[in-house]
Amino acid sequence: MKYKEEIESVANSYNIKSALVASVVNSESGFNENAISNKGACGIMQIMPTTAQWVANKIGEEYSEEKLFDVAYNLKIGSYYLSYLINYFQDEKLAICAYNAGQGNVSNWLINEEYSTDGKSLKKIPFKETEEYLNKVYKNYYYYSRKYKT
Repeated sequence: MKYKEEIESVANSYNIKSALVASVVNSESGFNENAISNKGACGIMQIMPTTAQWVANKIGEEYSEEKLFDVAYNLKIGSYYLSYLINYFQDEKLAICAYNAGQGNVSNWLINEEYSTDGKSLKKIPFKETEEYLNKVYKNYYYYSRKYKT
């Protein structure tokens, strides 16, 4: 498996599941460290430069957009951000939705009765792309959970 040791190391650093990180990587870039989305997300975990700059500042890392194509750097930034979202929402599924659609969108969905009845979970995901993304991550997760110990 590509980048297995790097994924395990960074996942352990941020106390998240290696299989979840690998699932996000596979869903985002198919393990292509040179990937660039049509929206400008970069690298193996498809990090937006503005998000990467925010994360780098939070964790005391030097930021440069070129570094987003370095696997170790991108995994560190993306995994920290994923762990941040999990802690923020206290829900892994919401965190995965926010990784795709943005933290602000998910927060807004939670206060909209059309999408959430309790403000803590979603009964409906209004973005089809995000719903498909969540399903893809979990499909990958079941595969990777057999490959990783954590």
